[in-house]
Amino acid sequence: MKYELQVQNRNETGTNRAKKIRAENMIPGVIYSKGEETKHISMNPADFFKVYKEAGSSAVIHLDLDGEDIPVLIREVQTDPIKDMVFLHVDFLKLDLKEKIKVNVPIVLLNKESIRLQPSILMQLTDEIEVECLPTDIPQTAEIDVIDMDFDTPMLVRDTDVAKMENVEILTELDKVVCTLSMPSKQDEGDADGETDEAGSAEVPVIGDEEKQE
Repeated sequence: MKYELQVQNRNETGTNRAKKIRAENMIPGVIYSKGEETKHISMNPADFFKVYKEAGSSAVIHLDLDGEDIPVLIREVQTDPIKDMVFLHVDFLKLDLKEKIKVNVPIVLLNKESIRLQPSILMQLTDEIEVECLPTDIPQTAEIDVIDMDFDTPMLVRDTDVAKMENVEILTELDKVVCTLSMPSKQDEGDADGETDEAGSAEVPVIGDEEKQE
């Protein structure tokens, strides 16, 4: 899938100008790359949010700047600490599609809600892996199907689908644990029993219960 975003040139820079751009309901941003002059741009918040939600920070985005097609990755997104989903500034890294790049790819666990071994507790210990490849080969996610996991065999980085991709080199240690499956502890089972007992005791009042609860 090709992700596209239209952006506009902005000649004026600085904090005051950035505030004016936001007041005009636009997001200020920059496009930078090694050996090239940084380009200052602005973009529509709704258009950016749509692309950011779908592409994330590991998929190539094609910026349309005055008719020029610029392949980039999102490197940093500054948001308002108070107002939810209000974007303050975006940094894009311009890509050379013929040059390999290092990027972090998020790990997605498939079938988390359908694990056959129950009751069980799934714990994810690694959220992303670092890979090196051409921009056109960057995987958007690294997936592991956990439906058949057992208590004795953790899932490792080598178990992700990315590990089978010939054009992608995984830089993260292949034996690093991604997730584990374990049995519920006795405390967890006790809490569940306690909820049942409490519900039952509500039907038969016992003197002193109120004092214990307080």
